[in-house]
Amino acid sequence: MTMKTYGLSLAWDEYQPGMTFRTIGRTIFEADLIGFLNATGMTEVVFNNVVFQAESNAIKGQLVPGVLAYCFAEGLLIQAVLQGRGLALMEMEQKLLLPVLVGDTIHVEVEVKSVRPTSKGNRGIVESLNHVVNQRGEVTQTYRTVRMIAGREP
Repeated sequence: MTMKTYGLSLAWDEYQPGMTFRTIGRTIFEADLIGFLNATGMTEVVFNNVVFQAESNAIKGQLVPGVLAYCFAEGLLIQAVLQGRGLALMEMEQKLLLPVLVGDTIHVEVEVKSVRPTSKGNRGIVESLNHVVNQRGEVTQTYRTVRMIAGREP
């Protein structure tokens, strides 16, 4: 008897239009910011110079690049529903709404917009609207994705 593993992913046909779910949360630490800045070369002073931030920025706190928050959101989605089944991110449209700061805890709230099978194989196309939400319940960014997702094992 084969034991099923739960919590790794959803097959494309387990998604339904109108379905909603959320991921677990993830706190963004200063070490995450430093590692991201070093890995990407995003050495803009607004992110890596606390004196500049204090003197010239109206936002209090250590800013995080919006793309870092997006990357963490995608990681949370992979952990929640895409592990082993996400075949391709085919399209993405993003809107940054509020700043994300070091110390914020984000999670992703997902609304499935459409689901359809592909013309070949055991896979489908899933469109979703994803909201990155901080610990205060504020939506910091939204992004729409179209993904190709594998089906269940035959």
